[in-house]
Amino acid sequence: MKIIIVGGVAGGASAATRLRRLSEDAQIIMFERGPDVSFANCGMPYHIGNEIPDRNKLLVVTPERLKERFNLDVRVHTEITQIDPQAKKVIARNVLTGETSTETYDKLILATGAAPFRPQIEGIDHPRIHTLRNLVDMDRIKKTIDSGTKNAVVIGAGFIGLELIENFLHRGLNVTLVEFQNQILPIFDPEMTTPVLESLQKKGVSVLLGDAAEKFTPTEKGVAVQLKSGKIIETELVVLGVGVRPENHLAIQAGLEVGPRGGVRVNRHMQTSHPDIYAVGDVVEVFDLVLSQNKQVPL
Repeated sequence: MKIIIVGGVAGGASAATRLRRLSEDAQIIMFERGPDVSFANCGMPYHIGNEIPDRNKLLVVTPERLKERFNLDVRVHTEITQIDPQAKKVIARNVLTGETSTETYDKLILATGAAPFRPQIEGIDHPRIHTLRNLVDMDRIKKTIDSGTKNAVVIGAGFIGLELIENFLHRGLNVTLVEFQNQILPIFDPEMTTPVLESLQKKGVSVLLGDAAEKFTPTEKGVAVQLKSGKIIETELVVLGVGVRPENHLAIQAGLEVGPRGGVRVNRHMQTSHPDIYAVGDVVEVFDLVLSQNKQVPL
């Protein structure tokens, strides 16, 4: 059995090691577009805040360790650009050299995750406007703060935004939080979030609810954030935490069924609409036992 796994962070690496425990004979190849596999993404804000000072603590395992312990063929810096379900093959591209190759498979697992949403706002490509998804993003944000940054604007009051604010405060930054909804942590009932809001304000965070970024303009020291309310905030660092979208382009290209929010549809065995392709993690929809319907639940 030859199994290809696309994506090597939480879902992909977990699937690979579990497969090896189930079969010592299977050929397992894991492709990861970035330089790192199986890293502790929940710890990234805390490395930025120096709560976890050693970056290596976030590296759960290396490709070399996966090869040594589990006999996994891990190929980092390699992106799958196309899946051919009929021929049961994929096209891989080395992102450093541009070299392409073809691999066949018996079974394939999609673990491509979800990408931070970047709204179409004028000036959003400014180099001081960041999202946080992987260790490369983390390094960029930390480098900006280490260079002497004093002010930060966080757009979006979800989990990632609030964790970053906690660590920005730990680094001594002046922080402004902008949230489109009229409450922080919009997935919770408003009364549950009141103590968190009070804590943020007590710690000096300027919380702007019911507002949103409309335009970004370069300044001498960084970037000016123009809000829909007309308020303009000059800052040296902006982090977007306005949600994620499933990285489903490979699934769509392969003809797999996706839901209305873009999540790949799977059955209770994580099997997609094609019997030899499975999917796992933030790229999928799952069945909600309470609502008795499929639901997108990115973590």
